[in-house]
This record gives sequence, C-alpha cells and structure tokens, in this order.
Amino acid sequence: MGCASFCHTKEEGRRFRMKNWKKLLIGVVTGFANGLFGSGGGTIVVPAMERFLHVEEHKAHATAIAIILPLSILSLAIYVWKTGLSEVWQIALWASAGGLAGGVVGAKLLSKVSGIWLHRIFGGFMIAAAVRMLL
Repeated sequence: MGCASFCHTKEEGRRFRMKNWKKLLIGVVTGFANGLFGSGGGTIVVPAMERFLHVEEHKAHATAIAIILPLSILSLAIYVWKTGLSEVWQIALWASAGGLAGGVVGAKLLSKVSGIWLHRIFGGFMIAAAVRMLL
C-alpha cells in the first residue's frame, strides 16, 4: 500500500519513504552477505531491523526466517549453476530436512523466550561463530 492513501503531510511522506529505503538497504546488505558467505544474513538482518526499523526482538527473528529462506534458495541455485556441483543438492536436501525439524522446535520456543534472553542467546551464537572463524 502506498503512502498516498494514508500520509497526510509532507513529513509523514518523507518518513514513509525513508523507512522503505532503510528496508531496501537492509535487504541488499543481507542478500549480499548471504550470497557471499553462504549464510550470515540473519546476523545482519535481525540487529538491523531492531535498531533501524524498531522491530521488536521476536518479530525481527521471525521476519528474518522469511527473508533468509528465499535468499538461501537463490544463492544455492546460483552456486550450483555456476560451479556445476550437483552433489550440493543432495547435501542441501538432507540438511534442509534436519533444518525443518529444528525450525519447528525453534519456532515453538521463540514465543516462550523473553526478549532479553533472546538477545543473549543470539549474541552467544554470534560470539561463538566469530571465535570459531578467527581460530
């Protein structure tokens, strides 16, 4: 829905356009990271939505899932197309089956974890990943 239907002042219109530019920029950076590194988009999109779009923690994590899925599928398809490594599909299918099971459990737990603990757990995973990559 465009701003013309609900923005009544120039300032409201400016804020509407700025928020959409922020969303687009967050998407570009997230897609770039996901395509380049094969993952990692969630580590960008969640904090970016919280900080720049003022999305509540639980909604940011849930929205990240919807954003990362199509990015990951697209990145995988381009990678296989460019490299010709068709065995990657078999790995992806098996890992996706496990990911579906883990996703169901994680999604059910998301509503039971407080925002502060969600931040702590997410931060812990980010620190662990950073340490693993540096060593």
